[in-house]
Amino acid sequence: MQARKKGNAQGIDVSRYQGKIDWKAVKADGISFAFIKASQGQRYVDPTFITNAKEAKKAGVLLGAYHFLDATSVEAAKAEARHFAEVLEQVGGRKSLDLPLVMDYENNPGNLSKTLISAVALSFLLELERLTGRKAIIYTGNAFAANFNASLGGYPLWIARYSETHVPSDTVTWKRWDIWQYSDSGKVKGIAGNVDLNEFDGTVNELRGCFTKRSEQPETVAPGSFVINGKQAGKTLLFDGRTYVPLRMLANAMGLSYHWDNAYKEAYLNGAKLQMVQLVQGTAYVQLKPIAEAYGAVVSWDSKNKIASLKTKGEK
Repeated sequence: MQARKKGNAQGIDVSRYQGKIDWKAVKADGISFAFIKASQGQRYVDPTFITNAKEAKKAGVLLGAYHFLDATSVEAAKAEARHFAEVLEQVGGRKSLDLPLVMDYENNPGNLSKTLISAVALSFLLELERLTGRKAIIYTGNAFAANFNASLGGYPLWIARYSETHVPSDTVTWKRWDIWQYSDSGKVKGIAGNVDLNEFDGTVNELRGCFTKRSEQPETVAPGSFVINGKQAGKTLLFDGRTYVPLRMLANAMGLSYHWDNAYKEAYLNGAKLQMVQLVQGTAYVQLKPIAEAYGAVVSWDSKNKIASLKTKGEK
């Protein structure tokens, strides 16, 4: 994976073990962001979560929250996601956060297989996204990351590898990190004892926008029409100004194979997994323009009438 670089945003993650924190002093010591423990399992709530969240926000520290996953089954994972979402409401819900929600999955108390570990993780993540409308990120250790399969590769990675110079090792699923927890014994003003130190792969300004753009579900959805080679084909959906069409309709029009994996909520076109997918009332919608242009088709947009037109390769 990539090395750290000068100018990267610096952050911490905290729980009750850090005791009372002077967040103004933390901010003044160069800390730009913090992930705060909210919950664990199906019932536990960190007793310092509400105070830390409010005080960090007040001090101008970019705020995120994490849940420590204990689940040993798919159903338990869903229950933990519901618990996390409920705890977040105590500080105003996910919209009160600047940074993504985090699934902290770093050990295997149930001695699960790799396949089941990935299934548990994905169940938690999908349930949390359903409840909050926000895509989470995954926190794990460098060694434990080897348990996660490709179904989780679309999630940003926050990885623990305690070294300021030795980069985390590549895994089958990830070749880069978004956040690196490089120390568990850091010293920061405003915190009496040790604290975990983290670095985002980018500047503070990049951090402010990065995860919001990548992980938030679109807030604005509007309908439109879809025309293929001059013939009315169906409807489009506009998510924040981007045009999405049904996967099956687009694949058939372009003569491509497609597959929808309902278990993992993933779409494939000609065997390749698609990243920009919206599931609406049981139908998978995919972003029109980048897919069409990748296969030589031409897309035009009539903004007045909200009509997306597709001309497949070879059509005039």
